[in-house]
Amino acid sequence: MARRNGTTAGAAVRLESLWKVYGTGQAEVVALRDVTVDFPASSFTAVMGPSGAGKTTLLQCAAGLAEPTRGSVRLGGTDIAGLQEKELALVRRQRMGFVFQSFNLLPALTGRENTVLPLQLAGRGVDRDWLELILERTGMREHIDRYPHELSGGQQQRVAVCRALLARPEVIFADEPTGALDSRTGEEILALLRASVDELDQTVVMVTHEPAAAACADRVLFLRDGRIAGTLEQPTAASLRAHLDALERAR
Repeated sequence: MARRNGTTAGAAVRLESLWKVYGTGQAEVVALRDVTVDFPASSFTAVMGPSGAGKTTLLQCAAGLAEPTRGSVRLGGTDIAGLQEKELALVRRQRMGFVFQSFNLLPALTGRENTVLPLQLAGRGVDRDWLELILERTGMREHIDRYPHELSGGQQQRVAVCRALLARPEVIFADEPTGALDSRTGEEILALLRASVDELDQTVVMVTHEPAAAACADRVLFLRDGRIAGTLEQPTAASLRAHLDALERAR
């Protein structure tokens, strides 16, 4: 797939013939149905669809946070779908970054301590030059030594972005990263994620229900009833709304 700067890249994550089923018998719910999709390296993919379409389930399976019922999830050359929890935890810590709607910062730690904690847990050293570059790019250099309760919501999410970038992960998974923020602050967080792709060669996969947020992506993947219902390259807010309206009418 071509990025906005015109380059191409292979797959950072590949889902193949992926199914996720909850419950059994009459209580059975099929959240994902035979999904095969690549998330290209050094690109920004947004995942959208109606409520209950399987967006969060797809993200959780891709990130090793939920075990697929069958199918494979390849992170680079590693099929993470068959790994034990201890192995999965190591892969998530060393090769993935996460940005969630709720920030997920530890209140007893400063922003800096929250940022470096995953590396410390993995027994890895911190590249101080890289950390300083991230703090500069995110505008957090002057605020990073404050505690979460001393930071605004936008600043807390910036800490989460710093934490996600610090380990130089192969992919960052973002689940509604602007959902708890006002529109202006949300735009700033999206700009940071966009810049992480364009300037730092990061890979971002983001679930969102907001067309304005998804318009920051290189590509939007649409889900409906657990299946892929189309893709849209170089999206705009207007083209996304039209696509989502069509999905709703087809239900």
